[in-house]
Amino acid sequence: MTKIDGYNQQILRILEKDGRIANTELAEKIGLSPSACLRRVQELEKSGLIKGYKAVVDPEKLGVGFIAYVAVGLTEHSTPSQLAFEQALQDVEEIKECHNVTGPYEYLLRIETKDLHTFKALHADVLGSISQVRTITTHVVMDSPKDTRQ
Repeated sequence: MTKIDGYNQQILRILEKDGRIANTELAEKIGLSPSACLRRVQELEKSGLIKGYKAVVDPEKLGVGFIAYVAVGLTEHSTPSQLAFEQALQDVEEIKECHNVTGPYEYLLRIETKDLHTFKALHADVLGSISQVRTITTHVVMDSPKDTRQ
């Protein structure tokens, strides 16, 4: 297991904000030589602590004008029911996140669509057609003053 010392914590914090930072710049920021810094980054990647790098896209520029968090309650609290529900969501591109949560419902989804009309169709035709779904509660995002995914 990779040791998470002060240097590795700094590396992780910086890479979370800028995964494309040059190794030499990263090394300079944390006070290590470029070779020592690169070894640490490679070790963090190999250990699986760093799972990968990805581009952060602007949803509005992709035509996303509607974002909602949707709480979903299932008809029964069983593993087969949960697995069937999770499987039903896998190919739905508009569902960006699916979290199994505690509380009055089993799942919290993040859904991004072009507009309310498109969301309404997804709500009825996709979520409404999954037999395991008992309740659907939608929370529309009005603004995101803090979003660390971006």
